[in-house]
Amino acid sequence: MRVVSLLPAATEIVCALGCGERLVGRSHECDHPPMVGQLPFCTEPRIPLDGLAAAIDRRIKTLVQEGLSIYRVDADQLRSLNPGLILTQTHCAVCAVSEREVAEALYLWADSRPVLLSLAPRTLAEVWRDLRRVAAALDVAQRGEALVGRLAGRMDAIAAKAAAAPVKPTVACIEWLDPMMAAGNWMPELVRLAGGVNLFGIAGQHSPWLHWAPLLDQDPDVICLMPCGYQIDRAKKELDVLTERPEWGRLKAVRERRVYVADGNAYFNRPGPRLVESLEILAELLHPTLFRFGHAGEGWERV
Repeated sequence: MRVVSLLPAATEIVCALGCGERLVGRSHECDHPPMVGQLPFCTEPRIPLDGLAAAIDRRIKTLVQEGLSIYRVDADQLRSLNPGLILTQTHCAVCAVSEREVAEALYLWADSRPVLLSLAPRTLAEVWRDLRRVAAALDVAQRGEALVGRLAGRMDAIAAKAAAAPVKPTVACIEWLDPMMAAGNWMPELVRLAGGVNLFGIAGQHSPWLHWAPLLDQDPDVICLMPCGYQIDRAKKELDVLTERPEWGRLKAVRERRVYVADGNAYFNRPGPRLVESLEILAELLHPTLFRFGHAGEGWERV
């Protein structure tokens, strides 16, 4: 079966299932594993996604207010690739191409249309569910069960060790810098499994906006910055929107040097196999005397 994945997490799932050779197309954001780099793009953003976070936020909000999509699907490219399965999502219209946009691109196809499988996980259980759905669509259901077992087992081992920690630090996970947004969906679960107490964002719900007053009031022990779609170097270039504010130095995490910037693009933002590495990163940050997985420098840095 020829497969086009328009979602980075789905691309990683297909490859983790041992079906990477079936991929014939990808989204402009699909960049892992490296083997997918040779595949043609089937999408592109309608707006520039470079520049500062505040500018990107304004561009996105302008498109949404006008009822326009943030992404463009290349219908001609899709058709030329002749896929039997297209993987997309209904979770977030900002993060990736949505099912509606793909359906519109397929509307004029008069011949047989591919199967359209949309993923929409908000919790870890739903991530495992969607992994099984992809495996079933690829006719490798047993591989899916085995993969879920391995991933969940690694998480369970970390959680069991973290549960024995004498102190559970409070944590603020920040998913966008300007304006600030706290991490929701599966992130509160990961914080709990890593032996922390999540302060903002609710498991299974979309990421909420975060204001300075509650951040100062809760005064977290640890702050983890994981901007959506940002690698570490790009995130570091924009930290001044936080660090130059007078309130910044009043935070306990800042005074005690427990502020970290992580690669949100590679790990925390993608509901796929690398959520296990995301948990490992959190465990290292929250309990450095208990965990050392070796992600420092590649997955996270101290601010």
